[in-house]
Amino acid sequence: METGPGEQTVTGMTRPEVTSSQVVSSRPGGSARSGADEKPVRRRKRPSTSHLKSVPETLSLRDRIKTQAERYTSELDKSQPFTSGELEAHGRQLLEKMDLPEKYLGFTMVLIGNFFWKRQFLATPFERRLLLLPHCLKHAEGCPAEYDEFGLDCERCGACSIADYKARAEELGYRVLVAEGSPIVLKIIVAGYVDAILGVACLNVLEKAIDKVLIAGVPSYAIPLHSGDCRNTSLDESWVWEVLDRYETPVGRSTSSYLPLMRAANRLFDDEFDRLLPRAWTKQQGADGTPLGATEHIAYDWLSNGGKRFRPFITLAAWNAVRDTDEIVEADETVQIPDAVGRVAMAIEAFHKASLVHDDIQDDDAYRYGRETLHRTHGLGPAINIGDYLIGLGYRLVNSARADLGSDVAADIIDRMASAHIKLCDGQGAEMAWQSSPDWRIKPIDALQIYALKTAPAFEAALYSGLRMAGPLDDLEQVIPLFSRHLGVGFQILNDLKDWNGDADNKLVSGQDALARRPTVLLALALESASDRQQTELQDILTGQAPTELRVSGLRRVFRDCGVFDRATALVDRSRERAEAIADDVACEGLRRLMYFFVDTVLAAEHDAPNPDPSVLVPLTLETVES
Repeated sequence: METGPGEQTVTGMTRPEVTSSQVVSSRPGGSARSGADEKPVRRRKRPSTSHLKSVPETLSLRDRIKTQAERYTSELDKSQPFTSGELEAHGRQLLEKMDLPEKYLGFTMVLIGNFFWKRQFLATPFERRLLLLPHCLKHAEGCPAEYDEFGLDCERCGACSIADYKARAEELGYRVLVAEGSPIVLKIIVAGYVDAILGVACLNVLEKAIDKVLIAGVPSYAIPLHSGDCRNTSLDESWVWEVLDRYETPVGRSTSSYLPLMRAANRLFDDEFDRLLPRAWTKQQGADGTPLGATEHIAYDWLSNGGKRFRPFITLAAWNAVRDTDEIVEADETVQIPDAVGRVAMAIEAFHKASLVHDDIQDDDAYRYGRETLHRTHGLGPAINIGDYLIGLGYRLVNSARADLGSDVAADIIDRMASAHIKLCDGQGAEMAWQSSPDWRIKPIDALQIYALKTAPAFEAALYSGLRMAGPLDDLEQVIPLFSRHLGVGFQILNDLKDWNGDADNKLVSGQDALARRPTVLLALALESASDRQQTELQDILTGQAPTELRVSGLRRVFRDCGVFDRATALVDRSRERAEAIADDVACEGLRRLMYFFVDTVLAAEHDAPNPDPSVLVPLTLETVES
């Protein structure tokens, strides 16, 4: 069954029921919390969470759970951030102790998360905090505020409570954002503008934020709305006021976090960019408009702007995870990245951005990062040249780190990057060959083979490069490609599913990949199970000239009738399970925790998934996909 854009997942609540004895041992870091040397246990995904999102109906019950959550959390070790599975397990244990029904799990998890982070939130100066408010609290009739790129530009008119919170927060020094679940929130955090979040949202949005914010180690305190009804909701206002204007002096060690490494990856393309990658033609103002300066200017702009910079973060985090130091630094620390390590991380992004330029040309995509693609704005020839230029920059960056890293390390990294580049071209070539001459007998395993070539090598190169800069890989030599394969394949399937809900970062038209007649796993799943009539209908839609809206509508209906969205979601779950199983066997705790973090972020579901049929997984085992 297909999900709509409003059906958001409770990503922190997609784990199995865990007994109280397993609370601290389900993931790495659990042994530190329990004092026992226990091996992490692989998690499984529970498909349905809608029955877990009830907010207690009375204030007395909400206050009772809040009091018990604070008491329960006071006994927890706060040296490491929660994982999704650990937070769910704690929530279940507290409900069991209070003899309350499972339907309050989401609410209870939010409150446990609050008190886990409360001390660090209150120790964050007001000017380093973000207040995130939902637009659904605004007075619907006659609201004078307008929306800009940062959400609702609220005016103090007295019609709703948003202005009251906003005015006091801004008086204290907060940054204030009125936008429901906006992706700009994490970007603001990573960019270094704020260090903590006070958020008001419904349980759907709060639960979704767990994977995006809490696991990254961002001190957050959330006030749940009483319902997910955007037209008629309320909240316990006293809960906001009791933390909004409160500050406490920092005490003790902060919870460790990946946030400093995310910020370090961000700095490479902001503060450090021109120093680490000096310009040749456009050093002087105005030189970017000359014939010799044009290519460098456009390429540097494309490299330094746009995207989440997640691949450079992978490289930095992998390097940090296995070197002889704490595997994760404290949230308020600044990580000092050696120039050589930074340049290799930048090279990873240069190769990635080059592939996107060429991919957009080959697919004739209209948008990338919310703006028109380079071949649309600068022409086909210049765009091809810019992509080639970025490839050259990537290899120059790695070579420039050779003196510090050692020739053998640089050579190994270049070899892995070259291999990734070739696999990417093999996968992209296979896709284009299929587009030019479609074989309607394509099987899901054929699509997964292409995915393994197109997407997985980029993750592998980023992860390998960071680990190799820290030392020899030894027994990880075979582990990293296999882990990256499952990560990349699952990511690409999620991207296919996202295509049907629109993608504000890249593609603004739902179903664009399908209409471009790409050999996606969604199409392969549909063709595999379609009746003769549906097979003919699929081919007519994909080869016909009907208006775009009708073609998208027809494909959506056939995909839904064939159970495609459900089955694709099941494949993502399988990729997630297998990636976690590989991580389970990694001896280094810092790397193992990092691999789990990648699974929780890269393969975080975007929407609630219906109960998948496990039988669809039998013929689609990824072990048959060769690297």
